[in-house]
Amino acid sequence: MPKQLATLKKHWYAIHTYSGYEESVAKSLEQRIDSLGMQEKILRVLVPKEKKIKIKGGKRYTVEDKIYPGYVLVEMIVTDDSWYVVRNTPNVTGFIGSGTVPTPVSEEEMQVLMGRMGVEEPKYKIEFKVGDHVKITDGPFKDFDGKVAEIDEKRGKVKVLITMFGRETPVELDFLQVKKV
Repeated sequence: MPKQLATLKKHWYAIHTYSGYEESVAKSLEQRIDSLGMQEKILRVLVPKEKKIKIKGGKRYTVEDKIYPGYVLVEMIVTDDSWYVVRNTPNVTGFIGSGTVPTPVSEEEMQVLMGRMGVEEPKYKIEFKVGDHVKITDGPFKDFDGKVAEIDEKRGKVKVLITMFGRETPVELDFLQVKKV
């Protein structure tokens, strides 16, 4: 008696992994697909990532962050044998769904996710607006408090007014060098 409802339609499914093992699970799963001849049923394996900008030591770096840490997405046709191959891959803890029946990720969610992953230019995460009080977290003015005067989203810069020697002084900083208080 088959446990899986074989729809014979391909869908994306989320599988839960041990955190930090997403890449190795994807690689192991791809090797298992090849060695067990499951290319017809397990079509694609994806670790969702997006580019972000970080600042370390005053320098900007573009890094790839996992969008869903602890999860790998698999495009597959669910049958008992394809489910078994994925479920028994080392460091996979299970499918997202109720019981042993995986729940597919909706088409809308996948389109949004693919859009996020396909963005070439890393996004700046702006957590403040003009007039907000902020603390400078990096650079020569570290630990100074100030007020946001201007925001330049295109360049990823923010102008902050800090008080020095009894006067307000504008300082141009990177978005990542300030945080809202």
